[in-house]
Amino acid sequence: MKQSRITAILTVAGMLAAMWVIEILDSVLLLGTLDQRFGLRAWHFQEPWTVFTAPFMHGNLEHLIGNSLPFLVLGALVAFSGLGRLLLTTLIIVVVSGVGVWLFSSPTSLTVGASGLVFGYFGYTVLRGIIERKTVDIVIMICVILFYGTMIWGVLPQYPGVSWQAHLFGFIGGLLAAYLLPKRERSRQLNQGYGGAQGGYYAP
Repeated sequence: MKQSRITAILTVAGMLAAMWVIEILDSVLLLGTLDQRFGLRAWHFQEPWTVFTAPFMHGNLEHLIGNSLPFLVLGALVAFSGLGRLLLTTLIIVVVSGVGVWLFSSPTSLTVGASGLVFGYFGYTVLRGIIERKTVDIVIMICVILFYGTMIWGVLPQYPGVSWQAHLFGFIGGLLAAYLLPKRERSRQLNQGYGGAQGGYYAP
């Protein structure tokens, strides 16, 4: 599990590094064309894969800077549960957030940014503390609420140009991930039950 946690944290750092490389490349050399190509357009049927690319795009460096620290901190807290859980949680959040943006944003809108993931990780860590009822998860939940609790207001429409849909459905995606993914203790039991002495194939 320790190695899985380290790998998961490095994965979060790698995702953030990829966002920075993409944004610098887009800002300096490509003049924002990557946003137009890989951003998520509501009710645009031709490019459904942009659900998965839009979180790595940002409108400008200021946008990315604002997302970087909470993404790294909250992502690392999710990564504490291991690489498999991090990847599954991220996938659920990206899909739920992307579908929500696609369905409920203006047909002329273009949505980019990792804030859906940030809100999703926030929702996951909070609900996970309630579900797991383990000391470490409860401590994480309390710290997240203390430091990032006010961000919950971001799920409401407040500012033009800010995708509250991504925030809201990212948050919902995080809650779903925390609820749907089995508790870690049950994951270990399944792992032992199916894998025996050779180790299981279930990745919590």
